[in-house]
Amino acid sequence: MDLSEKVLSHKPAGMSAEEWALRLELAACYRAFDWLGWTELIYNHITARVPGPERHYLINPYGLWYSEVTASNLVKVNLAGEPVDGSKYPVNRAGFVIHSAIHAAREDAHCIIHTHSTAGSAVACKKEGLRFDNFYSAILYGDVAYHDFEGVTTDTAEQPRLVSSLGSKNVLILRNHGLLVVGNCIADAFIRYWTLERACRIQSATDAMAGENLPIAPAVLEDTPRRVAAFRTGARPGGEAFDALLRRAGIRYEDIV
Repeated sequence: MDLSEKVLSHKPAGMSAEEWALRLELAACYRAFDWLGWTELIYNHITARVPGPERHYLINPYGLWYSEVTASNLVKVNLAGEPVDGSKYPVNRAGFVIHSAIHAAREDAHCIIHTHSTAGSAVACKKEGLRFDNFYSAILYGDVAYHDFEGVTTDTAEQPRLVSSLGSKNVLILRNHGLLVVGNCIADAFIRYWTLERACRIQSATDAMAGENLPIAPAVLEDTPRRVAAFRTGARPGGEAFDALLRRAGIRYEDIV
């Protein structure tokens, strides 16, 4: 994450440098999702936990397209979904119910992504869910959990069941609904979501073709998490790919302050 002195100079008074850097990277992530076509009008959410004991987190302002999200207009909320930064924007309740529950329960859930992509929602509607029979789904082997559909997620009573369904895994397929991933930083969550989305798209494509799907040998699947772990090292796993995408999309931190 390359932040110039010029970009850092836009930091609002009283805000820590860590929070400002997080805001910039999260706003860039929203822009990346828009560039990739992973938007759902003004809905769905990418959240990031702000450093500090309060477990405050940043969420998109309800009513804005992802391309309108900036570092400054992201809303900082507490675990009750209440803005704590004086933002003029409201917060979508469904986003609060899902994200607050997981941010509160998982120490390592620094970034959470929830979407309703076509391929992801299609797989979520299939009884068998995600099959581990393509390159990208194999990468996620052993790290996928499921949560049964309970209706639109606006009831806080569902929160403990969401947390229980996710457990210690990093991917949650919300049945009849969509996808959710967690990561220890924004780049980590982004690359995990990208992998999941690719897995769902390939599964959808293979299911549309004639012929029998070719399974992956169980021994190969069992060994895959060990091999994948070698690529998730350092303080910012996935950072190189995330930064490369920002360059390709022309997303510059100085434009999203």
